[in-house]
Amino acid sequence: MTAAEATPRRRTYDVLLHDIEADLRSGKIKLGDRLPGERTLAESYGISRASVREAIRILDAMGVLRSSVGSGPTAGAIVISDPSAGLSSALRLHVASSRLPVKDIVQTRILLETWSAQTAATRTDAQEELEQASRLLHAMDNPQIDRDAFYELDARFHVALSSLAGNAVVTTMMESLSGSIVGYIKGAMDAMEAWPDVLSALRTQHHGIFDAVQAHDGELAARLLREHIEWFHQKAREATVGQAAH
Repeated sequence: MTAAEATPRRRTYDVLLHDIEADLRSGKIKLGDRLPGERTLAESYGISRASVREAIRILDAMGVLRSSVGSGPTAGAIVISDPSAGLSSALRLHVASSRLPVKDIVQTRILLETWSAQTAATRTDAQEELEQASRLLHAMDNPQIDRDAFYELDARFHVALSSLAGNAVVTTMMESLSGSIVGYIKGAMDAMEAWPDVLSALRTQHHGIFDAVQAHDGELAARLLREHIEWFHQKAREATVGQAAH
C-alpha cells in the first residue's frame, strides 16, 4: 500500500468546515452572523453546491448553525451555539446501538453531578440558577402532573443543579447525557406500575437535594444525589426487566 493509499481521502466539504472553525476562533464570524449563500460559498472555496449543502447539514446537526430555507431575517445559515444538541444526538444513537451502556451513562452522570454539587457549595453568586432549580422543583410538585411532563422537568432540574457549579462544559455534558437516555427513562417510567409511590419518593429526594445545595452543604448534596440516581435507575432496571418478562 502506498502512502497516498494509506492516507484517508479528504472530503470535499472539509475545507469549508475547517475555515468556518478558523473564522469562529479568530472572531471573523460571530454568533448571530449569517453565512453567505450556497453559490457564494461554492465559488469562494471552489467546491460544488452539493458539498456546501453537506457541510451546512453537518454544522446544523452539530449545533453550530441553524439553517432554514426561504427568505427573511431567519432564513439561511445563521451561526448559533447549541453544543449539547449534536452531542446528545450522537450519544443517543450510540446508546441505542449498545456501544455505550446505559449503566456507564449513569455512572458518568453521578461523577458530574456529585462534583457539581460539591463545587456549587463554594459559590455565592449563583442565585439565578438556584431560583431556576427552585421553580422546576415546585413545578414537579403539581399534583396533576403526568409522567412525560415530570420527566421533562426532572431532566431540566438536574441540569439546573449542575449549572450551579459554573462550568459550561459540565452543563453541556449533563444536557447531552440526559438527552442520550431519554427513550430508556421514559420507557422505564411508563412501565412502573407503582408510579405514584415512585413519584412521591422522587419528590422527597429532590427536595432533600435542593435543600442541601441551598444550604451550601456540598457533601450532603453529593451523597443524596448519588443515592437518588442509583435508586431511580435500580427502579428503572426492575421496571424494564418486568416489562420484558411480559
